[in-house]
Amino acid sequence: MSTARYSVGIDLGTTHCVLSYLDLTSADEQALPTVLAIPQLIEPGLIESRTQLASFVYLPHQAEISEGATALPWTAKAEHLVGEVARHLGSKTPIRLVASAKSWLCHNGIDCKQPVLPSEAPEDVSRISPFTASQAYLQHLCDAWNHQFPEHRLQEQNLTITVPASFDPAARELTVEAARSVGLGQAMLLEEPQAALYSWIESNHDGWRDQVTVGDVILVVDIGGGTTDLSLIAVTEQDGNLQLTRVAVGDHILLGGDNMDLALAYTVKAKLETQSGKRLEPWQIQSLTHACRVAKEKLFIQPELDNIPLVIAGRGSSLIGGTLRSELNREELNRVLVDGFLPVVSISDQPVSRARSGLRSTGLVYAQDAAITRHLAGFLSRQLGAAQDLPGIASAEQASFLHPTCVLFNGGVLKANSLSERLLQTLNQWLANEQAPAVRQLQGIDLDLAVARGAAYYGFVRQGKGVRIKGGLAAAYYVGVETAMPAVPGLPPEIEALCIAPLGMEEGASLELPNEEFGLVIGEPVKFRFFGSKTRREDEAGTRLDFWAEDELDELDEIEITLPESGHQPGEVIPVHLSVTASEVGTLELQAISRRDGQRWKIEFDTRLAELI
Repeated sequence: MSTARYSVGIDLGTTHCVLSYLDLTSADEQALPTVLAIPQLIEPGLIESRTQLASFVYLPHQAEISEGATALPWTAKAEHLVGEVARHLGSKTPIRLVASAKSWLCHNGIDCKQPVLPSEAPEDVSRISPFTASQAYLQHLCDAWNHQFPEHRLQEQNLTITVPASFDPAARELTVEAARSVGLGQAMLLEEPQAALYSWIESNHDGWRDQVTVGDVILVVDIGGGTTDLSLIAVTEQDGNLQLTRVAVGDHILLGGDNMDLALAYTVKAKLETQSGKRLEPWQIQSLTHACRVAKEKLFIQPELDNIPLVIAGRGSSLIGGTLRSELNREELNRVLVDGFLPVVSISDQPVSRARSGLRSTGLVYAQDAAITRHLAGFLSRQLGAAQDLPGIASAEQASFLHPTCVLFNGGVLKANSLSERLLQTLNQWLANEQAPAVRQLQGIDLDLAVARGAAYYGFVRQGKGVRIKGGLAAAYYVGVETAMPAVPGLPPEIEALCIAPLGMEEGASLELPNEEFGLVIGEPVKFRFFGSKTRREDEAGTRLDFWAEDELDELDEIEITLPESGHQPGEVIPVHLSVTASEVGTLELQAISRRDGQRWKIEFDTRLAELI
């Protein structure tokens, strides 16, 4: 935006949100992004400013909070209790705590705009939607900024919001819509691993070029509170200058610090139940999980401590039921987290998958295998040929997986040296087994703040300064086409997958398939089936697949809509060809264009219950 004074980056995280900014009018191109200290309630009636806004919403009982206790510098009464106060109150009453809203945006079994959180809350507790929770975080950040910079409102600044690289088009669109709903319609999206690498570049200034060279493949491992995000970025050369290209992203893996906290809670739970002879209730386990999170962080950053005492409420009041006391010690921490989540495995090991139960409670679809090292092995093995067509990237002979040459760690989980060291040790063992050199670890980013700082720096990059990471779509997308065949009892018509957007298609680009004619049904309910692939790199727009391996294509959400008749008869079949556009925020727009009169029917990945635009 020409009137923008600042480039602002927002890390809309699973467990924390961070806002960082750069002055676009500054003559100092090496100025570092500043992290905004965000005013927030720490407990009712007490306000402090912190660099992170906890990504939690607390839904209090109407008699729980006294009048005036939720006032913030910009309002006498906050609409939602978000931030540290929510986490604090939620640790005591977990059934009223909304957490992991960001992960729910990728849930393909719910309408993300319906009030479903907290998912385990009883009927007498009010609920909100994942979309509303995201709005609440963005609104708080917007209000905090506008309070500090009233003459340069956030609605008028160059704004970038980060999302996981593995976010599908629907989750990206929901994020953009949440921003738009609080007045931030100018927001761009940036993948979190790319933001982390941008932060590494800006923190090293021009020195980053001395640490990588043409032919390097950088593995970005981002382990946050709720997700593990994996990306590969290749270093190539163009016109004598280094160039960065994102060549692969991993699946959306719901596996991170939250899982670790729960694992520790169940470890302590077993001790408590053995000591007391009584079974803990679900609300006590939730309280214990919050206590274990705090204890874990203290043990990781204070190596001189051997254990942390834990106290949770008993079944009755403090006078009648008493409290339950235990501790979390360092041996348990290393055994449960290091060996449990980062076991030493072979590169040939794949994530364990088991048959799911036919009935399950509504909730997030967490990764079935808690071993992050197995997910990493599977990712590198699947991406063996991801960079082979790029100039300057050498492919090792007889390699069984893509050999990264550098690794960049990001995410609060990896602040624990024991966890990052185990990851590095395992990765280097895989490389040594194939006579490949060890990876070089790239240093110089703040694991908690890097994503927001990198997003702010991205504003400079968009002005043509510095180096831009090329990426395009992180997956290829396909639409199902029903084949014409005689009816056969018990056998539905076969489906072909038509590639409508190839992997790497640049944001803002459009493609038409004028030579492919289809019949579009108008005026009655129809279904569209969509597929995605992160490995089929050779497919171009128009490629038809009549067969694919089970792990090549993932079926996305089916869309059922009734296309408007627009002067046609209900049920009429219109001959059309297709056009697709990849927006600058990573969403897809598919258009069916009439061959008769050029009339267009447009379908966007707007939400998981996609509607006609």
